[in-house]
Amino acid sequence: MSTTFATSTINTNTNTTEAPARTTRARALWVAGLVSGAAAAVATTVIAAVARAADVPLAIDGEQIPLLGFAQLTMMGAVIGAVMAVSFNKWARRPRHTFVVSTVVLTVVSLVPDVIAEATTGSKLVLMLTHVVAAGIVVPALAKRLPA
Repeated sequence: MSTTFATSTINTNTNTTEAPARTTRARALWVAGLVSGAAAAVATTVIAAVARAADVPLAIDGEQIPLLGFAQLTMMGAVIGAVMAVSFNKWARRPRHTFVVSTVVLTVVSLVPDVIAEATTGSKLVLMLTHVVAAGIVVPALAKRLPA
């Protein structure tokens, strides 16, 4: 009688260069998101302050938008962008392309509430400008750190 034993080999050789590179890139994306978010927050707040100084009523449904609100929402958008960038870096086949297409679409979608808001035309235009300026600062800062 003959007995056959199946043997298997376990490959213990792991590629250790991929995980640290991904971690380093994730850290770089977070830093870029926060730094560009801070720059974008300053830019959108300055735009809003200049608009107010030019007597553009930044109000929706008659309620003034506080200047700090521009900075807060811009930073929130930058954090969301960083989360997207880190996620696409990990799971997308073409992270930069996926990130840029997604953020352009989301930026366009973000303009819709401004267009339909109960506000003056000047307010709507300033609000839309702040969205475009914020995206114009944050998106490239994150995209250039993603692999093509």
